[in-house]
Amino acid sequence: MIDLKLLNPLIRQISEERGLPEEQILEAIEAALAAAYKKEYGKKSQIIKAKIDPQTGATQFWQVKIAVDPNEIFTPEEVQEATFDKNENKKILFNPEKHLLLEEAQKINPKIQAGEELLFPLEVKEDFSRIAAQTAKQVILQKFHELEKQAILSEFKEKEGKVVSGLIQRIEKKVIYVDLGKTFGVLFPNEGIPGEHYQVGERKKFYVLRLEDKGQGPAIILSRAHPKFVSKLFEMEVPEIAEGVVEIKSISREPGNRTKIAVSSNDENIDPVGSCVGQKGTRVATIIDELNGERIDIIPYSEEPAKYVAAALGPAQVKETEVIPERREVKVFIPPDQISLAIGKNGQNVRLAAKLTGWKIDVRSAVAPEEEIAGGVAEANEEKEDLKE
Repeated sequence: MIDLKLLNPLIRQISEERGLPEEQILEAIEAALAAAYKKEYGKKSQIIKAKIDPQTGATQFWQVKIAVDPNEIFTPEEVQEATFDKNENKKILFNPEKHLLLEEAQKINPKIQAGEELLFPLEVKEDFSRIAAQTAKQVILQKFHELEKQAILSEFKEKEGKVVSGLIQRIEKKVIYVDLGKTFGVLFPNEGIPGEHYQVGERKKFYVLRLEDKGQGPAIILSRAHPKFVSKLFEMEVPEIAEGVVEIKSISREPGNRTKIAVSSNDENIDPVGSCVGQKGTRVATIIDELNGERIDIIPYSEEPAKYVAAALGPAQVKETEVIPERREVKVFIPPDQISLAIGKNGQNVRLAAKLTGWKIDVRSAVAPEEEIAGGVAEANEEKEDLKE
């Protein structure tokens, strides 16, 4: 019998330290006892199960045997001739230490079906050798590692696609390792904001891109360059977005430089752009500060291509538009003094506007509408981000 005065406080302590349910801790201890029993008193091919009564501390041990249908077993001839493939065939090699023919099993339990287990009580043992105890220790540590990993994966699976806060722990070859509490996150160079500098001990926000279960434990892949990072920051700062009154319809971004975001309102009394900007620009200023000064253009979404594209080209003023639906193209005619503003430095403004709206944009001068302008044409982004969960 296990001393409950020692066991229960130990389970509670481990549960608090590792953040695991007490039931799972008890199951891990039972698995460790079963491993020790098998090492000391059992056989290699046996399946041993242990159970601790949490009320009395009494421990029981069983040998587990699985009921198998004769049709699911390789015949002696098949085994001798080696005419089978263990990986492709669903049949099994019969082992009397862990299998029992269905007919024999039904003599013990008439209701048992193939694949179900039968338990055979074993003599309770309390003395284990050093080697058996070491086996138990290895099993319990492995179980704890698996339980912790599953807990982390479960927690961060819910956070996938959301923003988390973390402390920069170390930087190795431009890869940023972030302390997220129970685990660490990884920010690869291509997921960082260009030109942004990171310092060990600095706290920042990150977008949870995906989870990877490799190596020593689960790794959380982070991003600050993803367009959804910006949309999630707006969701955190703008209550109307979080409540669903204001909706982000589209976003286009060149990290570290400029972002365009289109918003609409489900309430005619709520101004979507004003909600995102905030009183005296406080809401958008908080986001710009988080993005180290990245410029953000907030525009009203419209179902009318001409109106939508004209707004997306802001701050340039559009004089006239021509929509060509069959080519999903909009020609925009701009006053000569506004052309450079419409196109932007290295074509960035028109490029982001095309990605935002999903329409090809052809910027032309209002005084020379037939002439194409160098850098004035931008293709639509065919693979638009899905901003919905």
